Amino acid sequence: MSNSSSMTEFLLLAFSDTRELQLLHFWLFLGIYLAALLGNGLIITAVACDHHLHTPMYFFLLNLSFLDLGCISTTMPKAMANSLWDTRAISYSGCASQVFLFSFLMSAEYSLLTVMAYDRYVAICKPLHYGTLLGSRACVHMAAAAWGSGFLYALLHTANTFSLPLCQGNALDQFFCELPHILKLSCSDTYLRELGLLILSSFLGFGCFVFIVLSYVQIFRAVLRIPSEQGRHKAFSTCLPHLVMVSLFVSTSFFAYLKPPSISSPSLDLVLAVLYSVVPPAVNPLIYSMRNKEILEALWKLFE
Repeated sequence: MSNSSSMTEFLLLAFSDTRELQLLHFWLFLGIYLAALLGNGLIITAVACDHHLHTPMYFFLLNLSFLDLGCISTTMPKAMANSLWDTRAISYSGCASQVFLFSFLMSAEYSLLTVMAYDRYVAICKPLHYGTLLGSRACVHMAAAAWGSGFLYALLHTANTFSLPLCQGNALDQFFCELPHILKLSCSDTYLRELGLLILSSFLGFGCFVFIVLSYVQIFRAVLRIPSEQGRHKAFSTCLPHLVMVSLFVSTSFFAYLKPPSISSPSLDLVLAVLYSVVPPAVNPLIYSMRNKEILEALWKLFE
């Protein structure tokens, strides 16, 4: 038996006990990580260097790329190091830092995705009011609100979680420090307080998801009224991938945090964690920007 005051480290989930498979996981994660760094780095460079991309849509994409880089850099390097060096350990302070940063960046990203849905709604459904509703000051305020809400969310949940007494060992059934798995180690009924906060946060998150869906419903209705078939196809090809990625992000993260303990298993938790923590940062550059002609032209100019 141990408690949080005497605990010095946690043990993360090992991908495999076989050395060859551990190295395979390392190289696979390294490839995904480098692809995410490259994709998001190119977007940041293109938007920052090309003044033609200094618009609300690309400003939000710039913020999204920063959040994606931070999110995947919070979990992947430690997971890769553990696979490479055949260890499971992460220090107590390292685990707390990982929980805070991951919660901060993921919740800020979700808030930003909500803002981006509003941006697309105004651009397509209220184009004449776009400059008024989404001026430079309004965009900065909305982005700051997304980052600020993520910071407050992470601070609240991290402080509350690591103030709980932990006496159910120090082994986590996940490849990074995640709130639900740390709560499983609590030996006090006070964990219900944190569980209640998670449920409340999930309801707020679900409200944002409803807003996103309703925004896209209005967008699709407006797109269907476009007389040009080519115009409709272009709008749908832009909006649908966004909605698919948001749905994947929301459904997997909600299920991971709110699923009943009776259906929990290490393999299921691992798959869900990869789907909402690894896939979006690696795929978002392709979904949101690399299919975008203006981004590609800006990158081409940079490398000419």
